Amino acid sequence: MPYDLKVRKKNGYLHISVAGENTRENVAGYLSEVPIRCLEYNCPYVLIEENLSGPSLGISAIFDIAAEGSKHVRPGVGAIAYVDVNPKHNLNNMQFAEDVAVNRGVFVRMFSSVSDAEKWLVKQIPQRSPG
Repeated sequence: MPYDLKVRKKNGYLHISVAGENTRENVAGYLSEVPIRCLEYNCPYVLIEENLSGPSLGISAIFDIAAEGSKHVRPGVGAIAYVDVNPKHNLNNMQFAEDVAVNRGVFVRMFSSVSDAEKWLVKQIPQRSPG
């Protein structure tokens, strides 16, 4: 089953929601769309809300996806707040994905809730000067 990706422009960032089956292909597929959407909307700040069903991916697949995906975030993506809302998924695996991406120069942070992710992401957006 392919994934369903929705993009909503919010105040200074994109909120990307993805649903479907948790497969290596789906995760790599939707992550490859993120920089494209950031360029399309001229918005480098993104909150990814992942709601994929099925078991967590293995460490090897996570490493491969994070390492490959990290190559494609520039120039469109400035900061990523990421939330896996499936409570059955292993949060340690998500932390590992963050570590792999950060070690490759991606400004990403994992969160356990959308509200925490939003609070952090808003702080990353440069404030516009008045006038």
